[in-house]
Amino acid sequence: MMQNSLDQILLLLQKHFGYSEFRPLQKEIIDNVLNGKDSFVLMPTGGGKSLCYQLPALLFNGLTIVISPLISLMKDQVDSLKANGIQAEFINSSLNFSQIEHIKQKIVNHELKILYIAPERLANESFQEFLSSLEISLIAIDEAHCISQWGHDFRPDYRNLIVLRELFPKTAIIALTATATEKVREDIIQQLNLNAAKIFISSFDRSNLSYHVYRKINAFEMLINFLKKHKNKSCIIYCFSRKDTENLAYDLKAQGFKVMPYHAGLDNKIRRDTQEKFIRDEIDIITATIAFGMGIDKPDVRLIIHFDLPKNLEGYYQETGRAGRDGLPSECILFYSYGDQMKQSFFIQQMENKVQQRNAYKKLEQMVEFCELENCRRKYVLNYFGEDYVKENCAGCDICLDPKEQFDATEITQKILSAIIRIKEAFGMVHVARLLTGSRDKRILQKRHNELSVFGIVNDFSRTELKDIIQNLIQKGLIQKNDGDYPTLSVTLKGREFLKNPEKIMLNEARQKIEIKEVEQKQIFDYERILFERLRNLRKEIADENGVPPFVIFGDKSLQEMSYYFPQNDENFGKIFGVGEEKLKNFGEKFMGVIRDYCQKNNLAEKNVSNFKFRDKARNIKRPGSTYEETKKLVNQKLSIEEIAKKRGMTNNTIVSHLEKLIQACEDIDIEYLKPKDKIFEPIKNAFEEVKETKLTPIYEHLNGKFTYDEIRLVRLFV
Repeated sequence: MMQNSLDQILLLLQKHFGYSEFRPLQKEIIDNVLNGKDSFVLMPTGGGKSLCYQLPALLFNGLTIVISPLISLMKDQVDSLKANGIQAEFINSSLNFSQIEHIKQKIVNHELKILYIAPERLANESFQEFLSSLEISLIAIDEAHCISQWGHDFRPDYRNLIVLRELFPKTAIIALTATATEKVREDIIQQLNLNAAKIFISSFDRSNLSYHVYRKINAFEMLINFLKKHKNKSCIIYCFSRKDTENLAYDLKAQGFKVMPYHAGLDNKIRRDTQEKFIRDEIDIITATIAFGMGIDKPDVRLIIHFDLPKNLEGYYQETGRAGRDGLPSECILFYSYGDQMKQSFFIQQMENKVQQRNAYKKLEQMVEFCELENCRRKYVLNYFGEDYVKENCAGCDICLDPKEQFDATEITQKILSAIIRIKEAFGMVHVARLLTGSRDKRILQKRHNELSVFGIVNDFSRTELKDIIQNLIQKGLIQKNDGDYPTLSVTLKGREFLKNPEKIMLNEARQKIEIKEVEQKQIFDYERILFERLRNLRKEIADENGVPPFVIFGDKSLQEMSYYFPQNDENFGKIFGVGEEKLKNFGEKFMGVIRDYCQKNNLAEKNVSNFKFRDKARNIKRPGSTYEETKKLVNQKLSIEEIAKKRGMTNNTIVSHLEKLIQACEDIDIEYLKPKDKIFEPIKNAFEEVKETKLTPIYEHLNGKFTYDEIRLVRLFV
């Protein structure tokens, strides 16, 4: 590892990014990168992938190059880096010859640390020669799943990336993606020729996102309600076709919403202008095609709506991942209909490659299964990506938040199974629903099914509701859906046994409630909303003056903290999430001016910004022979806190303080064995969550003095 890199990196983390702690896996990945090893990183959108190469780049002597397929995204990332005081540029087709030459000269003069390039640029031999003349310290490949034909977004240009290993055989490569099954992961590593790459897989769980699926009944009315609920907040609506995006944008504009369509068929200038307006908060809503990758790195998107069915779970997960990248609560809504499934099937039928066709059908079936679940949606998605989710209730999907009422489905099940048998198990779901509801459809009449005893025997369920019930019966194993372009239904042995000896069967209520149920979203702080809006307006003014998106100045999470703590001096303002030295210097006084004015008019006092959770810069921790090092040695021997305190002639409280400092310094220390027993740990942990405070006294008072300060302080290390 590079000398003193961890000491430096803690300082750089705070200085340039305004963060005082690493997210899960970031430190381990950065360690591997600094050791010059290849890395494969699978981390969900919003999990902090970019930091894993941006921060090490500052410690390397040479240049870090980043391969990104999304030209529109490069500018946002470079703008953000520059706002953080980091020298970065991009080279892609949006620049002219003289602009590219100017950037090349900056590279030759060692004026850049990070360069973003599009994958097609690597096919250019002269550009390859230029790269070969440089000291390249690190190669980062973003959206790495694009190199795999088994991925959901294969891009032939990514095949050019193998040249990087040939040009720079000794340079470390870090490949990053948010969505990849095990098969895709293996393919990425093979295609990029990664050398004994260390694989880092973060949790796919985006706990701040809630997932909801609704039948496409009165969908436009429901859509309007959702958009009103998220008024003036950023939203992306995904549609099936280009025409759909334009029609929906027109309809929403007529309802008074600030909305524009965005798809591959639009002129490049129109797309750029639309994207600029969206990221600068000049419009609130984008309607986009499911198939088109938007490349919008906007952290404060609060609502993602799929107005039509996605073709696979990888795409759905990636698109929903564009919500809440700042970690704040956001919603993901999906409208589903059988007709959408048929539209997707039609396009799959056009595929000439039968292997890819079978793969596409399978992925579509999994997407439909997700829509028709009776159990937790979050659990299903995480299991799809190979991650176990053990909680019984995720408290973040419609099924867990609002379990459907059940009804006695014994009689309707008998009717459905009987109908399938009467038509000799040779027809599909739509035909069965039409038969039971008495449709005089041409095919019903041709087959003389209108003469069967089961014709028209159901009048208390609609066809859509019958399809829901049939899907439930498939999941319960009473009906089998057979393969083929037009899948037929057959009754299983379990279903036939049910017909012989009917037992009461309960199913989830098929009818969908049209009213929109408010989902309670927990906010991190009970901040001043009026002050937040004033700071938001100031952020927009400064962003416009600087020609950058508002989130480049400060994210919503930063503004929420400002609206809670009311920081009015450099020390306190500098402790706010996302405030680094560069932003404190450039924007601090303007924001503090608004805060001071608001506090004066409303008689509000400044609060001390919480110092725990890595807020303090760790000092003197790693010096050989330091008091902290001595404590660390005893912890590594698995001694209790009491034993360590006795050996060192100190109090228990001092030893716990040492542990806090060691953890703040990101020292490799295992304290799991010191975790208090559940009867102590659980009540104190719950108190921290309820009080939303990290100071000891509020927790002590909340618990009515039932636990000592030492016990509370020790539990604080684990929450």
